[in-house]
Amino acid sequence: MRSRVVGALLVGFGVLALVFAGGLAFVVAPQVAQLPYDMQPTQSVAEAPNAEFLQITNGVAKINTGTLRSTIRVQPDSKATADLEGKLDGTALVWVVGQEVVRTDTNEVVSAYSTSLAVDRKTGAAQNWDKQWLDTGNERQSVTYAGQTYKFPFGTEKKSYDMFDRDLLKAQPMQFVKTEQMGGLETYQFTQEIRDETLDFPADRLALLVGQLLPGSTSAELKYSNTRTVWVDPTTGQYISVQERQQKSLVAPDGKSVTLLNAVFSYTNETVAKAADTAKSNGDKLNLVGVTVPIGLTVLGLILLVLGTLLVVRGRRQTAAAAQVPAQRKGGRHVAPADSADADDAPTEALPTAEAAEPEKSGSKTD
Repeated sequence: MRSRVVGALLVGFGVLALVFAGGLAFVVAPQVAQLPYDMQPTQSVAEAPNAEFLQITNGVAKINTGTLRSTIRVQPDSKATADLEGKLDGTALVWVVGQEVVRTDTNEVVSAYSTSLAVDRKTGAAQNWDKQWLDTGNERQSVTYAGQTYKFPFGTEKKSYDMFDRDLLKAQPMQFVKTEQMGGLETYQFTQEIRDETLDFPADRLALLVGQLLPGSTSAELKYSNTRTVWVDPTTGQYISVQERQQKSLVAPDGKSVTLLNAVFSYTNETVAKAADTAKSNGDKLNLVGVTVPIGLTVLGLILLVLGTLLVVRGRRQTAAAAQVPAQRKGGRHVAPADSADADDAPTEALPTAEAAEPEKSGSKTD
């Protein structure tokens, strides 16, 4: 009886463990693998040593040489996120992003921009949101974001992704290249190639540049090339490192040209180390909830089911065996079955006859 009770309890606990394992793997883990509403602001720093860059000071355009530092800050906009409606409500997060590029020797700002966009909480891809904007310092303009922007999906795959380029204002393919160790993590390397694209540029600023940098020319086009390489932690989709080989040139119809930007920006060692630590910590949490604990609970559940089933079967066998034991009478003797032998054949004890029971009289009878 006790074996059956214990076995039934073990079976129940085993089923419960399997249910919890499934719940963690298929319900909790997908909820964890998405951007939280209380996401902390992030900052990444990249530097470009020996860069050539355009700098306009008091209306005078000049090409300088030095080290540039680019700082990008990403922070969630809780109010704008709370105002999202329709398909974006509950699935998207609004980010406010700002970038500032300074020359390290003077700390002068060379360029800057700020923007607001909505990204999918699971894939990190930009969403169609009617309130997104981009401000490059002249005026705030409307922009249509698409593809990946500042993050890749949770569970990044070895395939091509579209990635938005802020200079082109459109998404371009980014190809998976290989896996590579970066910051102590195995990352996926992706590369995007942009070659000699013509950029839209305000007419007044373009005329200023042509007049000062291309004397004798009356018009020109702004050409842009960039080889963008991103190393991504596949579990979290977080950037571990980024490198951009940017080139911008002013090209006149007669072929004359001048370089406006020639720089190779790469994440600093501190940024790579911090990104790797954050990705590892978040990845461990995701693996714990989505892999380690569910597997452990599944193994435990199966063990409990097997042990419980064995105990239940054992208890049933013991009960069946007990039912086959002959019943006992009060005196402790076994009662012989009625059909085991005939009454006449049963052994009996010799009982004294009446005569034998009477004591024998001594002597003879007298007259």
